[in-house]
Amino acid sequence: MKKLEELISDIRILPASRFDGSTVVKGITMDSRKVQPGFAFVAIRGSQVDGHSYIGQVIASGATTIIAETPPQEEGVNWIQVPLGSEALGWMASAFYDHPSKQLKLIGVTGTNGKTTVATLSYELFIRLGYRVGLLSTVRNRIHDKELSATHTTPDAVSLNALLADMVADGCDFCFMECSSHAIEQRRIAGLSFTGGVFTNLTHDHLDYHLTFEAYRDAKKRFFDTLAEDAFALVNKDDRNGMVMVQNTRATKYTYSLSSMSDFRAKMLEQDFNGMLLKIGETEAWYRLIGGFNAYNLLAVYGTAFLLGIKEEEIIGHLTQLGSVAGRIDSFHENGIVGIIDYAHTPDALKNVLELINAIRSRNEKLITVVGCGGDRDKAKRPIMAEIAVRLSDQVIFTSDNPRSENAETILDEMEAGVAPNYYKKTVRISDRKEAIKAAVRFAEAGDIILVAGKGHETYQEIQGVKYPFDDKAILKETIDKINN
Repeated sequence: MKKLEELISDIRILPASRFDGSTVVKGITMDSRKVQPGFAFVAIRGSQVDGHSYIGQVIASGATTIIAETPPQEEGVNWIQVPLGSEALGWMASAFYDHPSKQLKLIGVTGTNGKTTVATLSYELFIRLGYRVGLLSTVRNRIHDKELSATHTTPDAVSLNALLADMVADGCDFCFMECSSHAIEQRRIAGLSFTGGVFTNLTHDHLDYHLTFEAYRDAKKRFFDTLAEDAFALVNKDDRNGMVMVQNTRATKYTYSLSSMSDFRAKMLEQDFNGMLLKIGETEAWYRLIGGFNAYNLLAVYGTAFLLGIKEEEIIGHLTQLGSVAGRIDSFHENGIVGIIDYAHTPDALKNVLELINAIRSRNEKLITVVGCGGDRDKAKRPIMAEIAVRLSDQVIFTSDNPRSENAETILDEMEAGVAPNYYKKTVRISDRKEAIKAAVRFAEAGDIILVAGKGHETYQEIQGVKYPFDDKAILKETIDKINN
């Protein structure tokens, strides 16, 4: 519980507000269903639901404080008018949980691709270094060795601060956190105190939400704009948007790269499906990840650890022991076939993984790609991803990803629009994802490579609002075993 005056000390309050700062607030929420007597309710204007329409309901449920973007409309409650409810929620949630982000070192990782890998490898590195560490990512949330469910890249502001408070109570020294463009735009990270921010890269994604690439880029940039003077900003200098990210930041700027001068540099010397020889600074070592994009990811982790005060030899010694992140170039050999599961669900990510496979393979084998596109998401990338798949693979099976509320066949129609006639012969369309994976295995011979792209670590498929159990890796392995035994 907190006094209202403590919760609103960091937010901008408009003159029409009326409230008693000594009111004791027992809880804070943006969800009308969670309101209890003595709670503060923050009305958020969402893309589908406007919290302001529930104000009467939450007052009836016992809310004693309303934070809204409209002037006072109800008597008998504290009513605080603010310019932006989502921004106010972040700061109030932070205050309600005693500003947990200030009691550990919080590192935010943003960018289109690589966020999960950088955050997860950083978490695993610091665990190996002997620290107590938290992780907030697409794949999983962890409070040191305790596993929690992860339903969004970045939780809502109240849940996020509650998780950080639990990490502080557990004695965590660090937390590594993915910061999605949605979370930044929706101010879910407002009020947090970051020790550092990391930028991986920026490519075509989420234009269904942001509408333009510029708006998407600016959402990412806003994260760096809000970093404090005593924080660091580590960006990929080889990405053309890397230096854009830090144009207006107050944080100390650092860069990493593979092909330009920077503070942290690396060079890939060789690679195969088992790993790569990478030179970071003047030190050569073998790492268990593959691909140029993972060279960038490893370098980002290295730079972050160095800026957090870890010695070079300690960083490299432990980084070489870390394996791939679930669903990210997750490869296995089964009955002579190489299976690869990857989360690639953007054009750039798909292009990267296919170019990587083509760079390593002997070309005496077939590369069979199974790929789809998610429903209710950016439609513009569907034909682009299909074109990339057919151009860089020997055979492609178009299938459903998470159709969500869309018709799977319609999504496949939009993907196939990107396929030129000269590629028709090497494409197959099977909307049932399990059957598509089975077909890929039937087409394969010993030595061939099967890439199943799009869902990666996910263990479900969402169809018409229902999540059905579905694990790409498990199904691929089981199918190879059955057909070849």
